[in-house]
Amino acid sequence: MSQFIESAIARWLTSSSPDPAVAKEAWYHGRPAMLRTGGAYDAVRMPWMLVHAAAESSVPNVVAGVLAEVLDGPVICHPGVWYYALVPPGTCETWRCTEAVVRGRGGWLGIPRPDRTEAASVNPYWAVPVQQVGTLCAPDEVAKLLRVGRARVEDVGTEQGGHGGPFHRDTHGYWPRRTDEKP
Repeated sequence: MSQFIESAIARWLTSSSPDPAVAKEAWYHGRPAMLRTGGAYDAVRMPWMLVHAAAESSVPNVVAGVLAEVLDGPVICHPGVWYYALVPPGTCETWRCTEAVVRGRGGWLGIPRPDRTEAASVNPYWAVPVQQVGTLCAPDEVAKLLRVGRARVEDVGTEQGGHGGPFHRDTHGYWPRRTDEKP
């Protein structure tokens, strides 16, 4: 565990903290660290319902696979309520998607230890872990995922054919519905 707490990724995640040792202490004791947003990253707070609708699943590993493929960046799951996509700093100033809000400068977020990737019933975990320092989700892709989730919740025009398979990024507006999932 200490290798993850002292890793380059941990240093990057805690870089906006006035006292990184406090964050590392929380991680050491199995708690999420309360870290500031707006420094190395902002965070889009995505409702569970919309993420699960976009993924057409609530199975943690299926949702994680979809998020990894579509967002191509780190995502934290706070079970039962939110997912947080880490996006470039300054996203909160340009964000125009009404399905979610962005925590930017002055915000705080409970961030799990970098190696906490197993789905939990209560504690936050990395649905998509940080793979490399500075690699973040593209805000446009996050907004697109949320619009797909909203449309599926509302069941409005979500059927599209072709376009390279499930959840293909080039599909205009929506991804085709999944037909291959088994719980």
